[in-house]
Amino acid sequence: QVQLVESGGGLVQAGGSLRLSCAASGRTFSSDAMGWFRQAPGKEREFVAAIRWNGITYYRDSVKGRATISRDNAKNTVYLQMNSLKPEDTAVYYCAAGRRVVVVTRGDEYDYWGQGTQVTVSS
Repeated sequence: QVQLVESGGGLVQAGGSLRLSCAASGRTFSSDAMGWFRQAPGKEREFVAAIRWNGITYYRDSVKGRATISRDNAKNTVYLQMNSLKPEDTAVYYCAAGRRVVVVTRGDEYDYWGQGTQVTVSS
């Protein structure tokens, strides 16, 4: 059974940092594109960052320079390091995986999703 489990969320003050982790299980994910999305209350889910099997990374404009996505294929884990956090980063963050992702910003191209981890940034 394929499973993605996020961790690392929490409450942090503006300007602080968090590292989110997404542990995948059930099969090998080294060939997958892995993505992070987020959803704030009352808003639609939005793309945050993604990393392809070959290490190519993508970021939404508002997190460029503040976020770093990485993966450890030996651990079947993807990370999202977020620095200089802002109140507008507050959301539930979701991890996603897919082997046939063409457009990494499109959530419907991913096959598997985690349950999410809450990130709250206080001002």
